[in-house]
Amino acid sequence: MKPPSSMQTSEFDSSDEEPIEDEQTPIQISWLPLSRVNCSQFLGLCALPGCKFKDVRRNIQKDTEELKSYGIQDIFVFCTRGELSKYRVPNLLDLYHQYGIITHHHPIPDGGTPDITSCCEIMEELEICLKNNRKTLIHSCLSPPIPVG
Repeated sequence: MKPPSSMQTSEFDSSDEEPIEDEQTPIQISWLPLSRVNCSQFLGLCALPGCKFKDVRRNIQKDTEELKSYGIQDIFVFCTRGELSKYRVPNLLDLYHQYGIITHHHPIPDGGTPDITSCCEIMEELEICLKNNRKTLIHSCLSPPIPVG
């Protein structure tokens, strides 16, 4: 049954149906060269995989498979669990685990900043990943990828 045309729709899509393939927003990864900090690695930056919000419609399974195909081994997630639910990917951390991707979850509310202790922990974990030549990605909630280059 379709809702009446006079019914207001919210910015959230509560439907469990996935959009057809043509309507899905592909995941985009920007690769930040770290040569300026004497590191030969690149750091991947992207928006939230699988996100469904306003006009963004990504498929969580397809996005995760694409991240895995890029060889991503570690992902730093800065979204809170509440934000993951809000953007309709409440099981994203579990999915990463199923794909063998190590997840570094440091929940920072969107628009917030980490305290100095959390900042140091994040930097130490990131340094270990990069020193061990692990292909690493960072994402927060909805921030678009940063053009690099």
